[in-house]
Amino acid sequence: MQRFKSVKIASILGIAGNLFLLIIKGIIGFITNSQAMIADAFNSAGDIFSSLMTFIGNKIASKPKDDDHNLGHGKAEYIYSMLISIAMILMAIIILKDSFMVIINNEKYNFSIWLVVVCLITIVIKLALYLYTKYLYKKHNNLLIKANSIDHRNDTIITFLNLISCILALKGIYLFDGIVGIGIAIWIMVTSFKIFKDSYDVLMDKSISEETKNKVFEIIKEHKEVKKVIHFNSTPVGYRYQISFTIYVDGDLSTFESHEIANKLEKEIGRKIDEIYLTVIHVNPIKIKKEQKDQ
Repeated sequence: MQRFKSVKIASILGIAGNLFLLIIKGIIGFITNSQAMIADAFNSAGDIFSSLMTFIGNKIASKPKDDDHNLGHGKAEYIYSMLISIAMILMAIIILKDSFMVIINNEKYNFSIWLVVVCLITIVIKLALYLYTKYLYKKHNNLLIKANSIDHRNDTIITFLNLISCILALKGIYLFDGIVGIGIAIWIMVTSFKIFKDSYDVLMDKSISEETKNKVFEIIKEHKEVKKVIHFNSTPVGYRYQISFTIYVDGDLSTFESHEIANKLEKEIGRKIDEIYLTVIHVNPIKIKKEQKDQ
């Protein structure tokens, strides 16, 4: 499936790009003792983990349904997104602690032109990865890709702040280095909680959105033979939903005729609404007065 193939490519590119950035950031950060750059290196290490989780989660989610998993393996996408968010939160706590220590101890670092070079390289790579993963997310609506896309965007902004920190160091202003480290940590933490919540909602079987539900009912309204709808339920299946509901039709219709109405409705909903993975409709008869039938 193209959706899973695209995610696989994006995760491999993310691992390769972040591994390269981790190496150059780590070397330059420790040589110059720049807390902002060291924090950025830790951020790249976390990004490698995120891309690896994306790769594994996507591989599992792409498996078709089987006897043990009747609705497929789609929720793996959200389990691994949650793991990514937890790892990012832990990393943010470490960066936050180290950055506060830099400010408290008034630590300085040795400016190097390589700090600027590394920042510029990072901005170019991360901006390219962000634009690519943003395109994939809009195309496939994949939470794993969304998590990676947001991470790449954050890294671009974070590294730009790091670049400002490097320039200020030329003027003898070192305080901003620790402040940038704190900013990086807070940014990562806020983003991580958002990804965690999105994953949690799906894993806890959050209902389908009102917008999508209204689309379903608009389709049902077009079928005049459906007199009443009750017991509407929805269950997340990966990035899509299984829905079920009961319709009431004329009790004088044959069993075949009444179930044909349901069959056609199920196919139409699946065809018109991409968010719907499966529609299950139960049919009940209802007594209709003769004058109502003639209308």
